[in-house]
Amino acid sequence: MVNPTVKRSSNKSNHSKERTKTNSLPLAPRRFVAWAVEIALVITSGLVPLSMGVYANSRKDLDQVPLSPVLVVTQRAIAQPLALPIGYDIYYVSSATNFLWTVALFLPITLSSWQLLLLAKTGSTIPKRWFGIRVLTKQGKPPGWGAALVREGIGRWGLPISGAYLLWRYCFFPNLGLFILLAMLMVLGEGVGWPFGKQRRAFHDLIAKTYTVNATRPLAYGTEPSAHGNGGLEMQTDQLPTDVKQPNSNVLLAVVAFVSMAAVLSTLVGTQIYIQTQETQRRTEQVNSQQFLALTQQLNPDSRISNEDRQRVILALGSLNDSQAAQYLVDLLVKETDPNQLDTIQQALANLGVKAIPELKRMNQFLASELNSVGSNQNREDLQRQLNLSQRAINKILTVYSGKLDGIDLSQTQLSSEASNLVLDNTDLSGVDFKAANLDQASFQGTRFRGTGEDRRWDNYNDAIADLSQAQLQQANFTGANLSRVLMNHSDLSRATLNRAILASARLLGANLSSTQLVGADFQGAALDNASLTGADLSDAKFNGASLSAAHLVRVTAIGTQLSDANLSKTDWQGADLSESYLERANLNDANLSNTSLAGAILRSAQMANADLRNTDLSRADLRGANVAGADFQGAMLFRSKQDPADQFVQTPDLGSQSAVIKGVDFTQAKNLDAKQLAFICTQGGIYPRCP
Repeated sequence: MVNPTVKRSSNKSNHSKERTKTNSLPLAPRRFVAWAVEIALVITSGLVPLSMGVYANSRKDLDQVPLSPVLVVTQRAIAQPLALPIGYDIYYVSSATNFLWTVALFLPITLSSWQLLLLAKTGSTIPKRWFGIRVLTKQGKPPGWGAALVREGIGRWGLPISGAYLLWRYCFFPNLGLFILLAMLMVLGEGVGWPFGKQRRAFHDLIAKTYTVNATRPLAYGTEPSAHGNGGLEMQTDQLPTDVKQPNSNVLLAVVAFVSMAAVLSTLVGTQIYIQTQETQRRTEQVNSQQFLALTQQLNPDSRISNEDRQRVILALGSLNDSQAAQYLVDLLVKETDPNQLDTIQQALANLGVKAIPELKRMNQFLASELNSVGSNQNREDLQRQLNLSQRAINKILTVYSGKLDGIDLSQTQLSSEASNLVLDNTDLSGVDFKAANLDQASFQGTRFRGTGEDRRWDNYNDAIADLSQAQLQQANFTGANLSRVLMNHSDLSRATLNRAILASARLLGANLSSTQLVGADFQGAALDNASLTGADLSDAKFNGASLSAAHLVRVTAIGTQLSDANLSKTDWQGADLSESYLERANLNDANLSNTSLAGAILRSAQMANADLRNTDLSRADLRGANVAGADFQGAMLFRSKQDPADQFVQTPDLGSQSAVIKGVDFTQAKNLDAKQLAFICTQGGIYPRCP
């Protein structure tokens, strides 16, 4: 019988031999392996809960909750500087996913902080201890918090990655692969060692005044510290020699002097350039101001110039690069009554371009406010005419400068009226702010509301995306328009036309789309939570992966609509027509589907827990794999017992083809099943306790 004590001693001896063998390797490879293990531990601590969260989110049977604000802010903070695609599609996730992804965010931070604490207090992290490595000061003590932060935060990671980012941002942007390569080269190069002197200490050790030493061998006094060999600064006690040789001071002094001279020269040159630029700008503004005063004097009523000269002066004002010119022309526009002069003023404003938009917006909002408060019919007519003039001027500028409007602010402007509706067909309005603007009956057929930013790449932080939130868009025409990822939260799109429009990943939270035409529209990944689509036509539209939680879809027409993987929990579909629609893996938990037609619908693996299916037509529907626990089937039609009288001239040879496909579906917890329904379930392969 083997003695347990001897066995434990043997195991301990083997472990000690393995560690001794590992620690007999040269210091440089041990340092590299210890560093790689540290990084691997941090990455693994984030990847494991992240992967688990992705899996939990793929489970459609779990409750969906809004994505944590902390995760949203973190996602954007990382995506913005790296030009990464922002996860616009992720609005709702499972509660487990929210928790796991939060763990994936904070666990690597916690682990990194713990490793930094160990380094500051003991001179070794756990991986460094495994490989017999310590980080010490010249006095042989652990570095402490200050030196540890400088060593790791600035030297090892901060400066190399910052240098790689600046080089990438101004030379190789937006190729992310090159940034990763540059960052790796910078970090590895920093760790190779300072090229001057005999020590070749890594840069992070130099700036933190620390030494990375072999903790497994006795100290050889009188030798020079070495960061890449087994000799030198090696420990017998915790006290290091105080006469450690430093790097070549003359070389370091020359480097510091060179950097200082370069900084001084750069400051002097930059200051001179700034002074010259400011002086040139001041002179230009002075000249423009003088020209503006000379031109406006010619337009005085007392000047008595001819109409031709007047038009010439107005056009000259439109060519001035002066802030006063736009304000003067806008004021002149609303006062002028001569049609020829009005055309000239609008042409001058168009020549000024987007610089005239702020003044036109100011005048537009003032006239709209006055129009709402005035009582006299004559005054209303004058104000309406002036408002129409401002609208036409804005319309013309948006048309002429199509595709160059990113950042233009037209929020809360009145851009449509009975006499003058906005017509911007086939234009590029990417990045325009239409928040809370009145765009009723406007025409945007084929118009694009989203474009690439400076990097000319789609789907990242600097995409030029229009904002139509809270806008009035009643009866607007968006046929064939590109509204992907556009913000339209709480907008009024009632009776609008969006046939074949692209709204993939758009945000329409709480929007009003009642009686809207959405035939063939693309809403994949869009967010329409709490939106109202009462009476809308969704035929052949694509809502794959969209979120319509708690949306109102009463009496909608959704024949052939794609709703696979959509979040339709708590939606109201009363009286809707969902014939031949595709609802695979859709979340219909707690949805109200009473009195709807789901004839021929594909409901494979759909989540229908506690759904209201009273008086619903489920004939020819495919329910295989669906979860119907708690669903109410009172009066639901799972099969047609006889041919529909409306189709009496159509011969139906096989009435079995009119039945729902329910093989393997568990109806154990379904509610209000009658005798006919139970008989059908038992004969068609459904699961129920009373089936033989």
